[in-house]
Amino acid sequence: MIECLNLSKQFGQFTAVNDLSFTAHQGQVLGFLGPNGAGKSTTMKMITGFLEPTAGTIKVCGADITDDPIGVKRKIGYLPEGAPSYGEMEVGQFLFFIAACRGLPANLIKPAVESVISRVNLEKVYYQKIETLSKGFKRRVGLAQAIIHDPEVLIMDEPTDGLDPNQKHQVRSLITDMSKDKTIILSTHILEEVHAVCDRAIIIAGGELVADNTPTEMENMSRYHHAVSFVSDLDTELLNKIKGMDCVLDVNYDARLKETTVFPTQGLFIFDEISDFLRKESIQVKSLKMEAGRLDEVFRNITINTAEREVVK
Repeated sequence: MIECLNLSKQFGQFTAVNDLSFTAHQGQVLGFLGPNGAGKSTTMKMITGFLEPTAGTIKVCGADITDDPIGVKRKIGYLPEGAPSYGEMEVGQFLFFIAACRGLPANLIKPAVESVISRVNLEKVYYQKIETLSKGFKRRVGLAQAIIHDPEVLIMDEPTDGLDPNQKHQVRSLITDMSKDKTIILSTHILEEVHAVCDRAIIIAGGELVADNTPTEMENMSRYHHAVSFVSDLDTELLNKIKGMDCVLDVNYDARLKETTVFPTQGLFIFDEISDFLRKESIQVKSLKMEAGRLDEVFRNITINTAEREVVK
C-alpha cells in the first residue's frame, strides 16, 4: 500500500532524509519512531505530497505520487503535526467544509460528519470555534478531518499529542479498529503507544533507517529481556549472593524504590532460579515479575549509537 524507495530530502546543504526505503501493507499499523529532527515529519510530508523528494520514489496504493499527486491524495488521510485548521470556524462547520473539499457526494456529507463526530467524541464542542478549543480537542478535530472520507491510507503525526489518558485510550482503540482494512503510519514519541497499536515499528535517526522490527522483536534486543525484578529491602550480603549465581550477569538495586533487577546470563530464563533463591532466603517481596524487555532502552541505544557514529564520520 505504501512503498518508499531510496527516498532523500535535502534543504540546501542539510540532508533531512537520506536513502530511506520501507514498505507498509494493508491492515498494518506501522510505528514511525526517532528522536527530534530525525526526519519523521519530513518523510510523512513527502508521502502525503506536501513535500517533493530530492531523490527516490513513493507509491501509494500502486500509484506513483509524482505521476498522480491528486489521485494519491484522495486515498490518504493526513493528521499533520500541530493539527492546523481554520480557527475561526466552528467544529461542525469545519468538518462539513472538509467533507466537501474531499469530494464526498452531497447526500453523504451530513452522515459522514455525524459519524466522525461520534467516533472522535466531539459532540459537546460541535458549535464551538476551533480557536477556543483545548489542545486535546484540537487534536481530535484534526483526527476527524483525516478520517472523514474513509481513506485507504492514514498518516498521523503524533495522533495522541495533548490528549489525557482516557482520550488516548479512545484514539488508540479507534486506530486499532480502523487498521483492519487500512494502512496506517503513525509517528509517536510515546513508546507505550507502539505496544498498544503497532504491528511493526521502524526507527530512523539522522534521516536514515536504523531498525525495522515488530515491537516484540525490539524488546528482545533489550538487556531487560527475561530480566527479573522484585521489590524488597535487601542488604549488601544478599545482593552479593544473587550476583554470584551462575545464571546472573549483573544486578541493579534502586535504593529509593527498593527494587532489584537481576539480568540473566546470555538471555537465559532465570525466573525460577530467582524465585527459589528468594524463598530459600525467606525474603519477603512486594512484587516479583519477569521483564519482557524495554523499548525505551532499545530506542535510546540505537539512536545514541547512530549519533555517535555520525560524529566519528
